[in-house]
Amino acid sequence: MLTDYRVRQREYLLEISRAMTAQLNLDELLRMVLEAAANILAGQAGLIALREPDGSFVAKASYGLPEALLPYFAPLFTDIPEDVNVQRFYIPGLGEKLVAVAARLGLHLRQVVALPMAIKQELIGVLYIFRAYGTRFTANDRQILASFADQAAIAVHNAQLYERLSQEKRRLDAIVEYSADGVMILDPAHRITLFNRAMVRLTRWSAAEAVGRHHDEVIRWARLETELDLNKAVAGGWPLPSASPLYVEGDLRRKEGGVVSVGITYAPLFDREGRLVNIIADVRDVTRFREADELKSVFISVISHELKTPVALIKGYADTLMRKDAAWDQETVQESLAVIVEEADRLNQLIDNLLDASRLQAGALPLKKDEVALDAVAERVARLFSTQTRIHHIVVRFPPDFPTVIGDAARLEQVLNNLVANAIKYSPGGGDIEISGHVLPEEVVVTVSDSGVGIPSEELPHIFERFYRGQSERHQRTPGVGLGLYLAKAIVEAHGGRIWAESTPGKGSAFSFAIPVKPLN
Repeated sequence: MLTDYRVRQREYLLEISRAMTAQLNLDELLRMVLEAAANILAGQAGLIALREPDGSFVAKASYGLPEALLPYFAPLFTDIPEDVNVQRFYIPGLGEKLVAVAARLGLHLRQVVALPMAIKQELIGVLYIFRAYGTRFTANDRQILASFADQAAIAVHNAQLYERLSQEKRRLDAIVEYSADGVMILDPAHRITLFNRAMVRLTRWSAAEAVGRHHDEVIRWARLETELDLNKAVAGGWPLPSASPLYVEGDLRRKEGGVVSVGITYAPLFDREGRLVNIIADVRDVTRFREADELKSVFISVISHELKTPVALIKGYADTLMRKDAAWDQETVQESLAVIVEEADRLNQLIDNLLDASRLQAGALPLKKDEVALDAVAERVARLFSTQTRIHHIVVRFPPDFPTVIGDAARLEQVLNNLVANAIKYSPGGGDIEISGHVLPEEVVVTVSDSGVGIPSEELPHIFERFYRGQSERHQRTPGVGLGLYLAKAIVEAHGGRIWAESTPGKGSAFSFAIPVKPLN
């Protein structure tokens, strides 16, 4: 009989060990441990309580007990010692606590044995077996139960490790998948094994299409800024275990046409034997950096040119007037001073525009709101510019009782000033310039139209961009830094409005802006 008993014990333990290698379902493994322990010890029920992070114990598995009753066994999980030695492990008053719980629930449980579940001398839980009859658990029973407690501890430890690894993997997968940068992982043969969302956005290849393809099928360069790409670097011996990451920058061809400027950092991953396992590619969209560099170059070029002209004129006329070997008549002096004042005003306007552009970029373009009569503003602007040109005829056409709007009168006048100044500038042959207005149900529209050179259709989408100047302007050396329309758009949008342009090359342009009639909240 004893031999059969030992054989059954070994069979149970072997079955549990096989289950632990076959699966990591903690609940199923703990149930198997409890069932085997109860059967081998002739118990009718059992519990496994696991230690929580705060040090308390909570029932996580049961055998022979309805799950709804488990919270009532909480008294058995108090006063648990830290000593994990099976011989010395003792929970004070455990038997009395069981009798009280069993009586309250109407259960026929009389005896209990509890043994520690420990990993590396650290208590992680307690295994309880209950009997419904009066026979006490012997020292031999405790020794047998210790084997099952050890198996339960190993099962819990393995499952907890697996859960931590799973959580870490899910966390890393989420970081990679939702990274703002593109992430692509290659195998040693340069086949794509991972392709995140940012890569889909950058390349227009779906992850399903890209994974499994060779790197060169997806990463196709229209233009390279660096000397090396991945293929040239590999041909030169990269990567070695001591190699630094490889950086490649250029214009990447998208799947459905078009290009995007990217910088790719390739970092090799080696195993302990120095064999290449993967190449991790971090792909960053550098379009904005390129645009910023180009914008900086354009800014420096345009500003230096625009500053030189008025400064040279002011200095030239001032030097001329200061000459001691010449006696200038009053008319010449007045004409020279007029040029100096005009160029100083031009410099002042340039500085004001630059300051406004800076404030706008910082999100601090101030507005002083009040009722504004745009028809009256248009009349004032027309009178101002009529004195500055002899070849243009500026007319104002607004319907009677044109409604007022809520806004900043000075800023809205600045918009009209910019639009009329542009109309004059790009109508070098003269002609009519009209400032007109009409009323829509929820907004008023003001239009400045001219019969000048017009704007090519391909340039229309860009004319409100900061520092943008069309090809024709650059060829004709038209003065300006490309801030007027940018500021006009910003001012109109700050009023909750919109601005747009229509043009026919050779026949003229019409710039319109709309301001809501109702005040902004």
